Amino acid sequence: MSTVTEPSPPQPVRSSARLPFRSAVMTVFSLEMRQRLRGRGWYWMLAIWFVVIAFIFVLGTAFLGATGNEGGILFDLVVGFVLLFGLLVAPGLSANAVNGDRAGGTLAILQVTLLTPGQLLLGKWLASWVGSLAFLVLSSPFIFWALALGGVDAAEALVSLVMLAVELGVVCAVGVGVSALANRPLFSIVSTYMLVALLTVGTVIVFGLSTTLVMEERTVRSSYYTYPESSLDSTGIPDEGAEAVCQTQTYTADLPDTQYITWLLAANPLVVVADAVPYTLPAADIAPVPGGMAGGYYTPGVMETVSQGVRSAQAGPDLEITCEESMGGRQPLPQGVPIWPLGLGLQLLLAGGLLLVGRRRLTMPARRLAQGTRIA
Repeated sequence: MSTVTEPSPPQPVRSSARLPFRSAVMTVFSLEMRQRLRGRGWYWMLAIWFVVIAFIFVLGTAFLGATGNEGGILFDLVVGFVLLFGLLVAPGLSANAVNGDRAGGTLAILQVTLLTPGQLLLGKWLASWVGSLAFLVLSSPFIFWALALGGVDAAEALVSLVMLAVELGVVCAVGVGVSALANRPLFSIVSTYMLVALLTVGTVIVFGLSTTLVMEERTVRSSYYTYPESSLDSTGIPDEGAEAVCQTQTYTADLPDTQYITWLLAANPLVVVADAVPYTLPAADIAPVPGGMAGGYYTPGVMETVSQGVRSAQAGPDLEITCEESMGGRQPLPQGVPIWPLGLGLQLLLAGGLLLVGRRRLTMPARRLAQGTRIA
């Protein structure tokens, strides 16, 4: 009587021949870039992007001509717009990198070669990242234009552009990891957009809702400039040459202790970029006050406003409002521990985890496949 032996479970294919790591990654990268450059949609997208950012830049130049920080505002505007647009484009460039090949029947061809799953994922991620950086390179004329107008420190510009490129790379890594896990390109694209929305909008919503949990009754001393009644005419307009005086009032209000919940904003891409930039405070950037005091109004840019908001939230409620602060002038940012390393670390942990799990899904031979999965 013959016995039936059970088939042994499939084992990963091991070969003594190994491709050089750099050569294998660049091979996948070149294949991906050739496919992107062949399509006309890529060039149309870049052309539309250039026209849109040119329109916004010229429009901003027309409205900001009278401010004293035109170059800084325009530079922040370009950086913020490239980051925001990159967060919308990067998932589309990366979230179908793997399952798109599976749907087209070309993924199995790459898997039976000497390429390892890690090399395959790294090459596809690199191609997606370079594709997203094309939007930043296309914005370089406007970046240099803003830098030529002055008002931007070299360290601010360098850190802003480096962190912008890093954030685009993180989003692309998330997209490639999701594409390796999901079977359908549409599902992976939607999932990646949801993750990006969770990091950008979701963190702000959670932070706003959490303020109700840290409300405390605090005493606030608020100072403000005003004119003596003796210097006002019948219409309430001060006489020429009248000197303003600083008055203080004390009141009690329920304020949120945001220093306990600011970490919720750490993983936000806008916060990571803005918090990493070392913004400086020029000595002349002090708000003017009534009575002819020296100084000039300073208007911060988009990303600098985000940085100021995060630092203020990290410092907690302002219980001593000076007269200069009440005039809306640019004040030194509260000193605190930067939260962008925490945010970047959380983003890298998310992207690395998705890529690691995705790498296991690409290991050949596959032990288990979902129903309806195309192999070749």
